[in-house]
Amino acid sequence: MIKNFLSISIIYLMMACQIRQPTLTVLDTDFSKGRLINKQMIGLQDLEKFHGHRCDGLVMGFLALRYSIASIYSDSIVDRTNLRIISKPSPCLTDVAVYITGGRYQFNTFYTSADIPYMYEIQRIDTKQAWGIKLKPNIFPNNIKILGNLAIEGKLDSCELKNLKTMEDDFSNFLLKKRPEDLFIIEEIQDFNWTPENKNNFLKTDVINKMKEPCL
Repeated sequence: MIKNFLSISIIYLMMACQIRQPTLTVLDTDFSKGRLINKQMIGLQDLEKFHGHRCDGLVMGFLALRYSIASIYSDSIVDRTNLRIISKPSPCLTDVAVYITGGRYQFNTFYTSADIPYMYEIQRIDTKQAWGIKLKPNIFPNNIKILGNLAIEGKLDSCELKNLKTMEDDFSNFLLKKRPEDLFIIEEIQDFNWTPENKNNFLKTDVINKMKEPCL
């Protein structure tokens, strides 16, 4: 009886961890001049360390890219040496883009644009097949959008910022519990246009309020 209980408990714990920490299996080269044989798993927790924190934008970007990459690589494991991506200029979305796909501006496999109609436009280089992915209408909470804009303008005090964080955390948990097909729209882009923009003055919105006093 105890053994069965422990086994069931472990299964539920593993399922809970999968909900909180979604992962993606990818293929990379095995050293600086190596072959494409390094199979590894990357997850949301790894991305949090790269980005600096978990937030709704990071969760949303990770889930969106994991879902769209599965469409691009429906026939095989994800080859991170064979992708290029355009991202909206959000600090969260851009960090997800470079970390998950391996895209880099200096190698002509990543850039940001405020003008694309999607969160991301991602292309499989060998087949030239490209996809756009965006959040479905009415998924993103309007109150987070309103307060987020006020926070960017520096108009929220520390306690209001704390409340905004709670709202974003709740939305992150909501996203992690949903099926990706219920959250995102994926569309194949027939005439994909890769025209890198040399722009480096986008506003980094996640550091605007870093010197605010704590909420007491």
